[in-house]
Amino acid sequence: MPDTPSARFRDRILDAFPAHAAAQGWTEAAFRAAVADAGLSEGEAKLACPRGAFDLFDAFAARADEAMLAGLAELDLPAMRIRDKVRAAVQLRLEAQAPYKEAARAMTRALSNPLRAPEAARLVWRTADRIWRALGDASTDENFYTKRATLSGVLASTYTRWFSDDSPDHEATWAFLDARIENVMQFEKFKARLKPIGEAAESAVGVAARFRYR
Repeated sequence: MPDTPSARFRDRILDAFPAHAAAQGWTEAAFRAAVADAGLSEGEAKLACPRGAFDLFDAFAARADEAMLAGLAELDLPAMRIRDKVRAAVQLRLEAQAPYKEAARAMTRALSNPLRAPEAARLVWRTADRIWRALGDASTDENFYTKRATLSGVLASTYTRWFSDDSPDHEATWAFLDARIENVMQFEKFKARLKPIGEAAESAVGVAARFRYR
């Protein structure tokens, strides 16, 4: 993150904001309370977050992403299966936000507003992209978008389960995550089986076309 006055002020606001968001929702009232706790002036708060609480959506998500990436960097990723890498990434991100679960819930509720749908989609896509890049994904074709769209869905559904999970150590969430990843892996295997059929069909059409149209 850039070390600028605005970034430092935003970090101070973000340090104080989750407790207020948990109690007051992702609101301007919570934002103002966090600014007061951070000991910042109105001008400093405006420099840090010109759009107020809206700018903390990005900052809160980015902080969780950074913690997730730091955790991934400590793992022996080359020795892990792809499904285990993805599971580890999603679990690390949720665990990074576990101390701020109520604030994360408030953020999700706020982003469910249709007017904020573009921001919600941007943030979950960014997390999915950061995960795949950290796992060494180098795809540039349609797989680039398919992987990120699929992982975005896994992230969103797992967060939904996490918010309602009161089991010890969130065991129910991790079981849910395993099931979602298994669903994706089975679908990928199904697509792989269909590919030779599709290629054969394309070949047959090509042969027929040459007979018909020379």
